[in-house]
Amino acid sequence: MSEDSTESVGAIPDPVLRSIGFLAFFDRFATPPMLVALATFTDLSLSQAVQLVAVYALFYAFGQPLWGFLSDRFGRLTVLRLALIGAVLGAVASTLFISYVPLLVARAFSGFMFGALYPTLLTLLGDTRTGIDRARGLSDLQIYSSLGATLATLGAGAVATFLDWRLVFGIPALGAAAILFALAKVSAVPVVRGRFQLRRAFTVAAVGVYVIALMEGMVLLGALTYIVPALQHAGVGIGVAGLLATGYAVGVIFGARAMKKLVHRFSRTQLICAGGSVLTVACGISMLWPVPAVVTVTATLIGVANAVMHSSMQGWATDVAPQARATTVSLFAASLFLGGSLGNFATATLAETGDYAAIFGYGLLLSALLTTAATFGHTAWNRRHAEPATLG
Repeated sequence: MSEDSTESVGAIPDPVLRSIGFLAFFDRFATPPMLVALATFTDLSLSQAVQLVAVYALFYAFGQPLWGFLSDRFGRLTVLRLALIGAVLGAVASTLFISYVPLLVARAFSGFMFGALYPTLLTLLGDTRTGIDRARGLSDLQIYSSLGATLATLGAGAVATFLDWRLVFGIPALGAAAILFALAKVSAVPVVRGRFQLRRAFTVAAVGVYVIALMEGMVLLGALTYIVPALQHAGVGIGVAGLLATGYAVGVIFGARAMKKLVHRFSRTQLICAGGSVLTVACGISMLWPVPAVVTVTATLIGVANAVMHSSMQGWATDVAPQARATTVSLFAASLFLGGSLGNFATATLAETGDYAAIFGYGLLLSALLTTAATFGHTAWNRRHAEPATLG
């Protein structure tokens, strides 16, 4: 795209956008709560079940550069429709197998297709909103996305254990089909975008954001994967474990609502530092005391950190290269999920032996490093770009 371009984004109703966020997070969070059930009712071991989460995140990550380029080149709505079609196919395929390799392939494809959804929503917010309005939009999107995470965390394990694990993969297929039908009725409203400059997605500042996102994924997504298995290892039943793990969603909702006020009083740098500190505490307490009550608190604090730190990081990603916003946001998401995948692959053996204290210990070290790197990194970027003292 060598010239300014127009694309249809304004006609997509807010309920549809929120439904996409809900669906993306439901599918993303549905597998961890049923890891033990998958190891029980399929031919998979627990470590192989963990690898389903890891490969989903890996292909989610690897698909991001392609989705970002296609979004900048052909439009957000085109990418949404294509990804939803693939999401239907991947979710259906995930219900058809019980052996490791074909199920791994199905989840990899699902991760690749579902991976286009949420970053495209972030790009749409970056295209159409600025400043405090964008921060509020990100907080609203996190609330609806957290509801998807809540429902998946609360119900996936119980559905997989007491009904059929295939239902957990089948529900996103129905949701994606319904949203695809809703998007078919969307009419075109042109929105002007500036000149697309791919090289802007690979500046020193942008690459620095990707590296920080990689670290964030390793600890934020990596630790979150093990909340339900850690609770079960501590003797909690699957139904109660799913209920306790929804502390994550409670934390996200609380943090997202608080962010609407915090963005008026604190800079993005301060919010990144605060959220990272919360994440460090979350991992540290479960390293020391991996008992049900403490792991539940950890889940809640991870949710708060997600709402405060991660939403601030998302805002940074949408600002760091506006001339290639979709590509930049997609590479940010790719780095995040690549980090989550690497973290899960690295700790799968520890999960197999039940050493969750060590898993959270690694999370403590990484979160401390992450908080330091993100705070100083954003401070340096902020000095060059003269961001206001607060987002308001």
